[in-house]
Amino acid sequence: MNNPATISRAPGAKPVSNPWRREFRATMRLAWPLAAANLLQMLVHAVDVIFVARLGEQALAASSLAIAIFGLLLWALSGLTGAVAPLIAAELGRRSHAVREVRRSVRMGLWLAVAAGLFGMAACSQAERLMLLAGQDPVISAMAGSFMDVIMWAMLPMIIANVLRIFVSTLDRPIFATLIIAVAIGVSVIANYAFVFGNLGAPALGLEGSALASVVTSVFILVSYVIAIQTDRRLSRYRILGNWWRHKWSRLREITRIGTPIALTILAEAGLFSGAAFLMGRIGPSELAGHTIALQIASLAFQIPFGIGQAATIRVGYHFGARDAGGIHRAGWVAMGIAVVFSGVTASIMLFAPHFVLSLYVDPQLPRNAALVGFAVQYLLWAAIFQLVDAAQAVAAGNLRGLQDTRVPMVIAVLSYWAAGYSVAIWLGLSTPLEGTGVWIGLATGLAVAAVFLTLRWTRRAALGLLPQN
Repeated sequence: MNNPATISRAPGAKPVSNPWRREFRATMRLAWPLAAANLLQMLVHAVDVIFVARLGEQALAASSLAIAIFGLLLWALSGLTGAVAPLIAAELGRRSHAVREVRRSVRMGLWLAVAAGLFGMAACSQAERLMLLAGQDPVISAMAGSFMDVIMWAMLPMIIANVLRIFVSTLDRPIFATLIIAVAIGVSVIANYAFVFGNLGAPALGLEGSALASVVTSVFILVSYVIAIQTDRRLSRYRILGNWWRHKWSRLREITRIGTPIALTILAEAGLFSGAAFLMGRIGPSELAGHTIALQIASLAFQIPFGIGQAATIRVGYHFGARDAGGIHRAGWVAMGIAVVFSGVTASIMLFAPHFVLSLYVDPQLPRNAALVGFAVQYLLWAAIFQLVDAAQAVAAGNLRGLQDTRVPMVIAVLSYWAAGYSVAIWLGLSTPLEGTGVWIGLATGLAVAAVFLTLRWTRRAALGLLPQN
């Protein structure tokens, strides 16, 4: 049987005798390009914000509302199609040249991506109505609706590109994801410059121009993945776009079975943080502003353990397919160790240099920012604390996904985030003098409970029957 630990070794590399060291190198080779791509993806969004902010507060508010809905749908639906990752990894673990099996999984993943993208577009078309039902300002809602009418066309290429990203990463080409997103930042800058303000011979479309720039960028990313796959010798031999009309219903059902709980888990976690923003809005504007910046910093730092968790799903999936319990053990704990160490570094920066971190977003010395900075520094203390538990729960969830175990983790996530986390946030935030700090204690509580129970399930994987049967 093929040893999956050797699958991602670079051609010509010297064999590494220590299996833990070999697993560490394989995980890092996967994780760092994925983490870098995640960070760069956030920069793509930052480019849009920078250009829209020049249009005024109303335009920024409208785009923020639209992106909140668009981003939540995109993240959840990408999680649905993300179930392709453990399936491909397991197939390669069973047999390193599983060309037909991998092709079927990717093909059905692309079918599901198209269906999910069309569903997401239909939901986005109702954005203005949803905002009005939620009591948002009619003028802002109308602007957001017009913005959404354009950007929703980016939904389909983004979800399809996510499946292709999984394919290239699982086939040991994660650097493609990093390079493509890096170039996409430049495409986003040029497209925003052209369509927002009418440069380079393009019409000045204002807010809708930024949405169009997002569509252009998403299409560029999708086309880049297709070109990379077609021109790379290892990837092209899978011919994943050939005979695309052929179906494999059992594989589609399997992807949906594994992916649906992932999507619901994402909705639960995103809902926790969205709900926290609403609580902060009830406490006060300065608290909300400080919360927004502190959460942005925490989210940026989280992209590293998130990328490690993605790598963990692939590495554990390799060993799962090979029925290698020892390899599963090593892959999971190596990923957990890497994530906790990196998160310890980012947590230390938040604890010991909060003003330096905040200076990346605002000027801490300006008197008008005094209240905002004061609250943000308080919240960064708790952000530092939940960096570690957030990393642990992200990797534990990734490990379990590698074992194709997603339903119980979904239940754990929902109960942890809402029954534990949000209830504590409501109680401490609205009923005690802690206020905003209490909300952040609630966030940390939800993530800590999830980390404990997901890690416990991972450690008891054999007793729970999650390991492959020989």
